[in-house]
Amino acid sequence: MAAPHLHLLLVLSLALSLCLFPDTARAQLRQNYYASSCPRVESIVRGVVQNKIKQTFVTIPATLRLFFHDCFVQGCDASVIVASTATNKAEKDHSDNLSLAGDGFDTVIKAKAAVDATPGCRNKVSCADILAIATRDVIALSGGPSYPVELGRLDGLSSTAASVNGKLPQPTFTLNQLTGMFAANGLTQTDMIALSAAHTLGFSHCSKFANRIYSFSSQRAIDPTLNSTYARTLQSMCPRNVDPRIAINMDPNTPRTFDNMYYKNLIQGMGLFTSDQVLFHRLQVQAHC
Repeated sequence: MAAPHLHLLLVLSLALSLCLFPDTARAQLRQNYYASSCPRVESIVRGVVQNKIKQTFVTIPATLRLFFHDCFVQGCDASVIVASTATNKAEKDHSDNLSLAGDGFDTVIKAKAAVDATPGCRNKVSCADILAIATRDVIALSGGPSYPVELGRLDGLSSTAASVNGKLPQPTFTLNQLTGMFAANGLTQTDMIALSAAHTLGFSHCSKFANRIYSFSSQRAIDPTLNSTYARTLQSMCPRNVDPRIAINMDPNTPRTFDNMYYKNLIQGMGLFTSDQVLFHRLQVQAHC
């Protein structure tokens, strides 16, 4: 039997490849969707992604997180990219999306421009498909699995901040809350655990986990499930009243590599968020199956 983390990476590959979210599942996706209309679309997007990564590593976690935040709200339709207007507050300006790094948006915008500049491709490829391709590429280019992307998504015609309410998991979620939210998107606990491995890349602002290191409960200042040494390290990096712009790596060991360190960190009590650590019990159960 394959090691648990390898199995979970395969599930991650499958979940992202099929993009198992309600609106997308009805879209009749297929590989080589643009074979006749824009046959080089994947190589064009990959070239843009590679150049973006050379400019800044933030491109990788920013694109990956952007894809997740897009898919969990109205399906993978790129509606999270739509700008607000004087009469409409769009998804990207919801409080849960304000921390999305600009490099994710920039990756899609630049890739779309490059695709549209290619003869025969103008206005043929959706931003939703470009984001899906770019997400696969940032995973592969940071050491993770590569996988075929099924294409044919349509760009969303509606984007409202109100549509985000209650659709995205929070750092403080319990296992039941996480399971319910992922189930609402057609994803199992196995899918949830695999997709959570994306926390092996990127960073988080101190405010997202401050309660775990300063005010966990009336009896304990520090969350007892948190590794004590790691907790002290977090306190030194995120002192009380820290600048809200300060952020730290979610994976303290290999923050720039898409690997299985996320799971190893959980075993050591080094999951940064409550929502990460509550998965550990489930991961233990899976490991013995």
